[in-house]
Amino acid sequence: MPAQRKPQKNMSGRGNFWSNIATSLLVFLILSGLYLVTVGNRTVAEEIPISAVAADIISGKVSSISIEGDELSVSYIGSEDIKKSKKEPEVSVIETLSGYGVPKDKLATVPIEVKSPGGFGFWLVNLAPFILPIIFIAFFIWFLTRQVRGAGMQAFTFGQSKARLISPDDKRQRVTFKDIAGVKEAKEELTEVVDFLRNPRKFLEIGARIPKGILLMGASGTGKTLLARAVAGEAGVSFFSISGSEFVEMFVGVGASRVRDLFKVAKQAAPAIIFVDEIDAVGRVRGTGVGGGNDEREQTLNQILVEMDGFEPNEKVIVMAATNRPDVLDPALVRPGRFDRRVVLDLPDRNDREEILKIHSHKKPFAEDVNLKVIAERTPGFSGADLYSLMNEGAILAARETRTKVSQYDLIRAIEKVMLGPERRSHLLSKKEKEITAYHEAGHALVSSVLPYADPVHKISIISRGRAAGYTLKLPLEDRKLQSKKEFLDDIAVSLGGYVVEQMIFGDITTGPSNDLQVSTALARDMVTKYGMSEKIGPVALESSGGQVLFGRGVGEQDYSERVSAEIDGEVSRIINEGMKKAGDILIKHRAALDAISAKLIEVETIERDEYEKLIIAHGIMPKQKKDIEHQPLV
Repeated sequence: MPAQRKPQKNMSGRGNFWSNIATSLLVFLILSGLYLVTVGNRTVAEEIPISAVAADIISGKVSSISIEGDELSVSYIGSEDIKKSKKEPEVSVIETLSGYGVPKDKLATVPIEVKSPGGFGFWLVNLAPFILPIIFIAFFIWFLTRQVRGAGMQAFTFGQSKARLISPDDKRQRVTFKDIAGVKEAKEELTEVVDFLRNPRKFLEIGARIPKGILLMGASGTGKTLLARAVAGEAGVSFFSISGSEFVEMFVGVGASRVRDLFKVAKQAAPAIIFVDEIDAVGRVRGTGVGGGNDEREQTLNQILVEMDGFEPNEKVIVMAATNRPDVLDPALVRPGRFDRRVVLDLPDRNDREEILKIHSHKKPFAEDVNLKVIAERTPGFSGADLYSLMNEGAILAARETRTKVSQYDLIRAIEKVMLGPERRSHLLSKKEKEITAYHEAGHALVSSVLPYADPVHKISIISRGRAAGYTLKLPLEDRKLQSKKEFLDDIAVSLGGYVVEQMIFGDITTGPSNDLQVSTALARDMVTKYGMSEKIGPVALESSGGQVLFGRGVGEQDYSERVSAEIDGEVSRIINEGMKKAGDILIKHRAALDAISAKLIEVETIERDEYEKLIIAHGIMPKQKKDIEHQPLV
């Protein structure tokens, strides 16, 4: 935490204090109300003198008498009412009634029951008015001080690990390799880890040592955490999961203490797996001059390194970590003996996407027209998390329209919703804005259809989605792992098609192409500084990935002079200008097709692939086929 930041006031403690007082007062009012209701409903017996009791016995009205101490409870014949009276102390009731002239034969006809005063009920009734207030006050004090005691106990547990444990007996949260599609190579790499946790003897007898640390690397949503859980599920061992950010606190030494506690608990539960998600939160390169030598993050990282070195060969504890930024990790963390096994998780290809969709389609009733293969073909670049979101959004769309089955149309709409956001049909465009948007999107689509290395168009729409007023959906005919310079140049020209067409048709520029300019400029700069695709600059990598830490160097450092920087800017401008000229030539040559596509968009707002291809074929432009892509050279 920066030194200049002021400590925040603990408002939650004050709120809980007043909440406890209000709760106690509410309990008191409820008890008081119950007491008043109970006392109010109780029947008060009429009290009469002993002489009246004697007269009633003589007249034969009394059915029985109950004596408890000096108090008489008199019951009468034909009545349920009981009257109270008192006799003289130290004198029996028979003597008292005989003194009032009651004959012995009359006394013999009245049953007299003597109850001995005392017992638990007697003392409870007499002491309750004094005990209950004391009990309530004690409860009130305990209730108010409970949170204070809890806050005090937290000081003793502050350095304990906050890792979440998934027990091997927990069937509900157990994940196995069968629950994960794709990543075949990653699962093969981790199979021997599962064998070691199940039967370490066969490895130790031959002198083999399983790596102590396994680093899972891949883009966000590729399934790193899920794969780590699957290893624990396959091996049937305890799984301790914690985020790298949970180690770092404002107090120095807390993170290192939590690391020690985590490894101690895991060794006690061995065989076990420790999984640290987003390890780059504590594992970044040290010595960058940020925070100094006493930086809490660096102390936590040092403790992790020490704990991993302290493992014995027979320790059945495997440390797994995940990150999507392996380039910023400290070299000491990834050296042999620590996280020396690195498992890369790529984005799924078409077949893997289809398998992932099948897993996420469980418990979802599909209509007869659903074809997951088509959905997999239309989702290049989607991660496993994106595909899960796609299937979920498709089910939500079907439920919103009160249908019991998910159709192919729902899944197609879900693809666009995941990629671009929800439709904004309430975002109405004026007639002029609608015309500009239609020409803008038609410019993108037409340039993409003419250029040989651009992706084919699948859909054009001027219905707003997310932050875009319209969109052109371009999808490759097949998955690509490599991209050539010619493909990049065509992509830049396609991105600038909307900008060029606004200048050409309307003689003015709107704010619509702002994102197109950002994308094309960033791509042109990457071509020059990362990929060595500039003949003037040459094959030199001038910038690290994302401008972050590279090989221990600080953030934002430049390894080139101002002259080279000016040359980079000149090359980026040249690439952009050539892309604009290429797009402009195409739009001028095929002006009739541009006008036809724009008019159709203004009329129907959305054009699907089949209808779009009919439009461009009518104007002499042939749509791309897969065989055309296969015969194109890479460079």
